[in-house]
Amino acid sequence: MVKLASAREGRLYGPRLGRNRAEYVNAGLYLFATVVLIGGFLAQLSRDPKSGLVLLLIGLVLIAAVNLHDLFAHLAGIDYRFRLLEFDTQLALVEFAAPIVQTLGSLLSFLGVLFIFIQAEKGYGYYKLEKHALNLLIAGPVLWLLGSIHNSCQIYERAGGQVQILQESVHVPFLLGSLLFMLAAILNIHEQSGHVHHGMGLLSKMWAWLGMFGSLLFFMGGFMNVVKVFHMQQMDGVRLEKLRGGAQERLNREREGRAPLILEDQRRRRKQPEEPKPAVLPPTPYKDVLIGQS
Repeated sequence: MVKLASAREGRLYGPRLGRNRAEYVNAGLYLFATVVLIGGFLAQLSRDPKSGLVLLLIGLVLIAAVNLHDLFAHLAGIDYRFRLLEFDTQLALVEFAAPIVQTLGSLLSFLGVLFIFIQAEKGYGYYKLEKHALNLLIAGPVLWLLGSIHNSCQIYERAGGQVQILQESVHVPFLLGSLLFMLAAILNIHEQSGHVHHGMGLLSKMWAWLGMFGSLLFFMGGFMNVVKVFHMQQMDGVRLEKLRGGAQERLNREREGRAPLILEDQRRRRKQPEEPKPAVLPPTPYKDVLIGQS
């Protein structure tokens, strides 16, 4: 669900030691969030399901925080110059859009669980939140699925085989986990149709089981994410080369005081003085030529 800053070569948002530490904290925090989600869904199957909702709320907040860190890390890599997004489609659609979509999905899922928790605690007078809660539980995983698809659309100029395997081992579990969460919410609202339930009765056992399996897939993806970060920080040489001509390359040229090749060529053409055209003399009449020769 989350794509760390080390996934691309040119991520420059701090000193190397601090950057590596931040990436490890990022990956570890996400892995911990998946464990909290698993505990929350397991609690849904116990005698105290309300405690499971609290754990789900904590896990969703942690996942949103990790994705926000990703977003700011990617923007810091281009010095927060949003105008560079138009020159780098992958940066705009993957590194910028994916964390935003993932964060919004976590926020919607958080609100859905929160509404059910409030209704279960307060009871009468909060029944109008039930429909919104069930819809939010569908909308959140849909955005997760969309963000996972965005996250899988990374293209590199050159990448080693082992790095590509690590990338896919992260993307595939997140994609399948998001799909399970969406399926769980759809089946849950279908099961509730035609029945009158309130509070914890709005969440079926099927929703809890599918949510737990989805969280397990998130845990697998998060664990492989930690492995990927460790491998990419320890490897020698460049085995993952980003696409050329993107935002990072343009930013480096601006820092060096050089314009991109296209703009530089245009300026050079403007600065070149126009060559003077040779003067064209009017043709001499034949009669004048004869007089001159005599």
